[in-house]
Amino acid sequence: MSSMDLYLCRHGRTPLNAAGRLRGRLDPDLDLVGQSEARDLADLLSPLQPTRVVSSPLGRARQTATPIAVAVGLGVEFDGRLVDRSYGQFDGALREDLIAEYGSINAAPGLEPEAEVAARAVAALTELAEAGTSGPIVVVTHDAVLRYALAALAPGYTPNELLPPRTGSWTLLRYTDGAWELIQADSKDDPIETALAQH
Repeated sequence: MSSMDLYLCRHGRTPLNAAGRLRGRLDPDLDLVGQSEARDLADLLSPLQPTRVVSSPLGRARQTATPIAVAVGLGVEFDGRLVDRSYGQFDGALREDLIAEYGSINAAPGLEPEAEVAARAVAALTELAEAGTSGPIVVVTHDAVLRYALAALAPGYTPNELLPPRTGSWTLLRYTDGAWELIQADSKDDPIETALAQH
């Protein structure tokens, strides 16, 4: 039996996160809180000695991944399949305005379908898990990508549970002989201490 641990991280906070606006394909930098969250993630995850750090190409994810990679002497790899959901004309819109007008975010027209977000994310994560490298692997991506990937991969998990994942949080997803298991979601705790507490 072989297993691979993927630590799925949501990027640090940006001004758009703080304002309650949809980020989508916009490319804001991390704010000061987000920069601190990125440093905290590096402190938490670097002792695990990840063998790869893979990121969405958007700046907020890249800026979160870089301190982790630097701490363990790796470069950041980029995968466009991990990019945030496209909200089309609503990139940058206030979340509450869309809900007020359409009843829910997903009811707004022109959004990238949930199924497409899930399919590209699942393909990227499965490819990483089956690459045959040693682990663990750190993946830095976005709220929507995390929600829909976990809904597709984790038995009994739905996008409304444990969400939204906090900026600068990590989720542990384990792949063993073709099966996925959600070990820990939306954590900012020390993963080594968390694992010890579970045994």
